[in-house]
Amino acid sequence: MAFAKAVYDRRVELGLSQAEVTERAGLTQAKVSRIEGAGSVPTLPLLRRLALGLNASLNIALDADHEEVTFIAHPAA
Repeated sequence: MAFAKAVYDRRVELGLSQAEVTERAGLTQAKVSRIEGAGSVPTLPLLRRLALGLNASLNIALDADHEEVTFIAHPAA
């Protein structure tokens, strides 16, 4: 759920629709919807494309009882 929430929060922060993210990331809207709904297990290439589409770096930290997923915005060019 942490990943799904991080994707949704970053998309909203950018003011993007799912359709706009799909265009920027080269994904289908169904895939983005499944990711945001925690109904998909993303691969590393998909994570890379999603981070690119959200103009950010993706950081994931996991340990025994905690998970943290954050998108770090790229500086404006």
